[in-house]
Amino acid sequence: MEIYIYWFLLALILLGLEMVTGTFYLLVVAIAMAVGGLAALLGAGIAWQLVLCAVVVVAGTIILRRWKSTQAGETPNPSFDIGQPVRVIKWHDNGSARVFYRGAEWDAEPESADTPHDETLYIKAVQGSGLILTHRKSQQ
Repeated sequence: MEIYIYWFLLALILLGLEMVTGTFYLLVVAIAMAVGGLAALLGAGIAWQLVLCAVVVVAGTIILRRWKSTQAGETPNPSFDIGQPVRVIKWHDNGSARVFYRGAEWDAEPESADTPHDETLYIKAVQGSGLILTHRKSQQ
């Protein structure tokens, strides 16, 4: 079997793996493998095939990182939980609380020490897997 067939098979395998992961980095490597296969098909030596593959991987990774950094800043991440009421189940001695929200119990902390310990409070922010509570309803 000719060497370009191996290049294209590797490209197809990586393309299939990319569909599973969705990171786009395997897509860059798959394109580089296809470029290596194209170079092999055109009769380039193995050294040139490897060099072209490496150059495409490096260039593609740089382009992808720049593209991803511009996309991250443009995408807002609104939390639909902010402003929603929660029912406080229990207040702990350290000031944190256990609340009932969306059919489950959550760990929560008040936004400040002077937040009243009412039975119903509102979500001010989501911090990791915990909630920050306030006694004022958000206007979102």
